[in-house]
Order: sequence, then structure tokens, then C-alpha cells
Amino acid sequence: MATSLNNLALLYKIQARYAEAEPTYQRALGIVEKALGPEHPDVASILNNIAELSRSTGKYTEAEAFYQRALVIREARLGPVHLDVAQSLNNLATLYFDRGQMSQAAPAFLKALAIRENALGPEHPEVATTLNNLAELYRAQGKPGQAEPRYQRALAIYQKAFGPGHPDVAMCQNNFAVFYYEQGRYTEAEPLLLRAIAIREKVLRPEHPDLAASLNNLAAQVPQKKTILSKTEGKAVRKR
Repeated sequence: MATSLNNLALLYKIQARYAEAEPTYQRALGIVEKALGPEHPDVASILNNIAELSRSTGKYTEAEAFYQRALVIREARLGPVHLDVAQSLNNLATLYFDRGQMSQAAPAFLKALAIRENALGPEHPEVATTLNNLAELYRAQGKPGQAEPRYQRALAIYQKAFGPGHPDVAMCQNNFAVFYYEQGRYTEAEPLLLRAIAIREKVLRPEHPDLAASLNNLAAQVPQKKTILSKTEGKAVRKR
């Protein structure tokens, strides 16, 4: 019953039916806590999902509390280097990034990266996701020397794992292009952005917001106007 409720709540979240998602998650959580105890890893999984819902609706204080509780349970029950711990760290770091708490986001991303590299190997897509997140963080902090190699590595991993026409490749190319534009490196930025647009036009629906973001980025980047973009879609956490 709890599993079905959790899945139903996820469907509601995807459909932006947030008022229905939250009580459905809470009902699932109550069942699992009663059946398995408040410190069970399955409780942490539902807490993580509730935190994701709270973050997506701008309830950052609530989201942080749920993420933190999930992280504590996972570290205690699964060990500090479990992949679910890395997921919690990545999610929590993403929340800190969204709130502009960069000094708290960086160590959490780095810990998540270390766990994923050790458990999955250096060329796994989840490693690329965390590298992209770190690159976005360093870009926002004005640390281009730390951002660029992480964009490069993330893009190489995505291309090797998924092939050149995957949406995650386009996401990373889009973010990398914005980084180059902000550095005034227009000749390096434009081909990346054009490739991202080509992928998105092929695999996404015409009105998809990610395609719109890339098209807007391309339109905004006229060197003579010295336009600097402040927004990318910023690949964040993998939700499960």
C-alpha cells in the first residue's frame, strides 16, 4: 500500500498536482514508519521524495529538514559511502545551491562525487551529473578554473555513456556554452549551443522548456551587445 501511495504521489508531482501529492506522500510515510520503524531506509526514501516535492514548490526550509533526516537515516543504516547517501548529499547540495548557500553546497557535492566515483567508477553517468552540478556551482561562484574541467569531464562521460544525441548531453552542452559566453569565449560557446539545440529539437517536443532555454540562450548571445546570461537550466539531482 505504501509503495502504491508513493508512486501515486510521484505521478501527482510530475503532473504538478502538488496539493494531492503531499498528503499522499505523508500517508505512505506514516504506513512505512509504523510497519518498519522510523529509522528504516524505506522511510528515508519517502522522506527524500517529500523533500523533492517541497523543494520544487519553494518550501526550502521544509525540504532541508526532510533531506537532513533522510541523510541521517541512510548514513546510520547503510553506511557513509552508500550510493543512497550520495543521492541525499547531492539533493541537499542542490537545495543549498538553489538557496545561494554555496559554501554549504560545495562540500556536499564533493562528498557525493567521491562516493559515486568509488562505487560506480569514474565514467558513470551519475558521476557526470555530480560533476555538472559542481561545475554550475563553481561558475556561479566565479571560479572558471574549477568549473571548466568539470564541464569537460561531465560532457565526455555523458557522450561516452549515452551517445552524442542524448538529452543529458544537450543539457551539459547548454550549460558549458553559457559558461563560455560568460567568459567572452564566443567561438567556443556557439557550436556547443547549436549542438544542444539540434539534439533538443530532435528528441523533445517543440514547446519543451529546455529547448526554449537553449534557443533563448543563443538569441541572447550577441557579442556586440556584451550580453551575459544569468540562467541555465542547471542539471541537478537524479530523482528515483
